[in-house]
Amino acid sequence: MKHLEFSRHRRLRQTANMRALVRENYLRTEDLIYPLFVVEGENVKKEVSSMPGVYQLSLDNLKEEMTEVDSLGIKSVLLFGVPDEKDEVGCQAYHDHGVLQEAIRVIKKDFPDMVVIADTCLCEYTSHGHCGVIEDGKVLNDPSLELLGKTAVSQAKAGADIIAPSNMMDGFVTAIRFALDEAGFQDVPIMSYAVKYSSAFYGPFREAAESTPQFGDRKSYQMDPANRIEAMREAESDVMEGADFLIVKPGMPYLDIVRDVKNNFNLPVVIYNVSGEYSMVKAAAQNGWVDEKSIVMEMLTGMKRAGSDLIITYHAKDAARWLKEQ
Repeated sequence: MKHLEFSRHRRLRQTANMRALVRENYLRTEDLIYPLFVVEGENVKKEVSSMPGVYQLSLDNLKEEMTEVDSLGIKSVLLFGVPDEKDEVGCQAYHDHGVLQEAIRVIKKDFPDMVVIADTCLCEYTSHGHCGVIEDGKVLNDPSLELLGKTAVSQAKAGADIIAPSNMMDGFVTAIRFALDEAGFQDVPIMSYAVKYSSAFYGPFREAAESTPQFGDRKSYQMDPANRIEAMREAESDVMEGADFLIVKPGMPYLDIVRDVKNNFNLPVVIYNVSGEYSMVKAAAQNGWVDEKSIVMEMLTGMKRAGSDLIITYHAKDAARWLKEQ
């Protein structure tokens, strides 16, 4: 054995301090974006049955939630609005006093330094649950762009720091950029859902956002999970149209896509650790099958290693607490 030649990689793993010294990727609280679901009504704090620890909140309960988020050092939130009234074209999405717009005002009033990201889509607001205008059972692309532009402007007027369009219509970035610029919001950035797959991992979210399609599915506008090169075409289009951030969604099953996006484009890359991923971990942890803290921190660190700069995750509050313990 004394004549064997090999590398001794374990030399750099001997102690916790040695491992920290050579660690390549770090997860920070500032990297985390916490999603919130805001509903109409009063004194509503309704736990989402498929997402333990995640709640639908009315505006009067929003301040308490934001106080906790802020105290944990989380710097940004992503808002989803769930209106009482829905119609064919999602009018409440672009109403100046819609539930999302009012939520933005509430947060910016009490937490002016919090980065408020507004989800810009129609599916939570339409009676059919699709992300655009419907005609003869089809989602129309170009008529939907006008409504998305109106929605983005109403959100910016309410005080949103970032617009995050998630609809996957062709041309949505350029349409929203044009609408924002025309309305005087040239400095409001767009965090584009550039690569959004048609995924089974969204199931619990649809309960939280009350956005399940009433017919068909979203495969005609969200991406086929089998495709990789197409993701680069999607991201490239959004970069050319003026996106300021690029989101890849979902997270864990698409880490290869995150790395591809990071390697090919010089914009901040955001990964969405989606509801199905969250719910699987929560269910396993509640059954005692996994160590929740260890699993979550490993997952989020893996997302950073894959190339994400920011992580949208329902684990954000727990992760922030665990990071404080380190």
